Parts: sequence; structure tokens; C-alpha cells
Amino acid sequence: MMSRTLQLSTKRVAHYLEHGTGEPLVLIHGVGMQALAWYPQIEALAHEFHVISVDMPGHGRSDPLEPGAGLQQFVEWAASFIEALDIGPVNLAGHSMGSLIAAGVAVTRPDLVRRVAVLNGVYRRTVQARDAVLRRAAELRSGAIDVATPLQRWFTAEESQRVAALRVESWLMAVNLGGYATAYTAFANGDDVYADGWNTIACPALVLTGSDDPNSTPEMARQMAQAAHRGRAVVIENERHMVNLTAPDEVNRALRAWLQTAPQVENLQVEV
Repeated sequence: MMSRTLQLSTKRVAHYLEHGTGEPLVLIHGVGMQALAWYPQIEALAHEFHVISVDMPGHGRSDPLEPGAGLQQFVEWAASFIEALDIGPVNLAGHSMGSLIAAGVAVTRPDLVRRVAVLNGVYRRTVQARDAVLRRAAELRSGAIDVATPLQRWFTAEESQRVAALRVESWLMAVNLGGYATAYTAFANGDDVYADGWNTIACPALVLTGSDDPNSTPEMARQMAQAAHRGRAVVIENERHMVNLTAPDEVNRALRAWLQTAPQVENLQVEV
């Protein structure tokens, strides 16, 4: 696995991990995480694909966006990163906030996306759910970071999840608080920014979540998949928010099936 940096057209530096050869697969993690948060997918899929896992702005070793940047700016950043790679359209997968970014790129820059995968994404939150994430965003902007609460939401107490939970805890403890706060605020306000654009997504769209994820619910996944022209919802039973770490075999199977789907359908008419 190679660690690389890339200067974007905005003069910001993006850091990413690169492994394998073949059709390109770009992975975008969620808030508070880093490129290594996809380690089970990098290890498994690099045997067949050119896997590129990027640090989101203000995370890992990627330069931050301006404080107050919204989801649109994160989507523009992702599009500029794909363009700077100069490898043509990519398969694009995101987790949590990364899924909002991936969907935004698929809506606004379909020329850059062969297939899109949304893992544990959010879609048109309830008022109560939006208020809860907005409160957490305000806490982060005030300089407070609570690591214990998300770990309790994301993981069970089972020993089988302990290794993944410890790695996630280490990433949360190491994240740049300013970058985290900016990204989380964009995440808190971003669930409906591109919601109306799902019906324009013509490429194969995988929408996956865990049955026990209270924030990225199975119903949200089904709604996104139904709105897309070629959407498929996958719900993994008895799993929570960090499903790519706690159920990697099931997630990797779903990703492989998605990656084997023909990327285009001739003469498909997309309403805009």
C-alpha cells in the first residue's frame, strides 16, 4: 500500500492510500475517520481493483477547507480530487458523510462516476434526528469532543468488535478538531442537499446500511435506492454504523457485486 499526496487545482493537498491495479475505486470515509477506515476493503478489493482511499479535508494528512464550508464545497473538493487523479471516471464509494459526498458527485458530476456506492448514508432526516446532529456539531465547534458516545452507538460490546472499536477510537482521538467540526457541521446540514438529485443518478447505485443503525436507517437506504434509476438497497442484519469494519465479508461481497454491474445502459433517458 502506497501513501501519496496530490495537489489539487485549489492548491490544497490531498493525501490518499493507493493499492492494487485495475478499474479505479475511490473510497471516501466519514467524519472523524481517515483513509485507513476502509482497511478491510482496501485489503480485499486491491486484488481486483485500483483502490484509492482518500483522507477527507481536515482529516488525516489532507488540507482542510475553510471553516464554515458546506457539503457543496466537500463535493467540489471530491470532484477536483478525481479530476487531479487523471484516470478517467471512477467507481466512487462513501461511508457516512463520505456517502453524502459520493452521492453529491454522482448528481453534479456524472461524467466522473462509473458507479456509486453509499454506505450508512443519511437521507431526509426527521426533525428530531437533525436537531440531534446539529447539537453535536455545535459542541464540536465549541471545542468539545466526545469519543465515548459515538463508540457506544457504532459498536456492540462483543469481543469480535473490539479491534475495530479500538482503531476507530484512536482515529477519533487523533483527528484535527477544527477539520472535524467543519466536516461534521456540513454533515449535519447535508442530508437533503442532494436528495432531490437521486432521480438523476443513472449509474449503478449500491445503497447499504446495517439493520440496527438508528441514524442511517434501512428505510433511508430503500428510499435512496428506489429514487435512483439503477439503485439496489442492501441491509445487513444485526449491524450498526461501522458496518464496513464489523461485517467486512458481507460488505465486500456487496461491493464486488456492484462493481460487476455494467456501468451504463444504452439510451437511458434521465430526467433533470
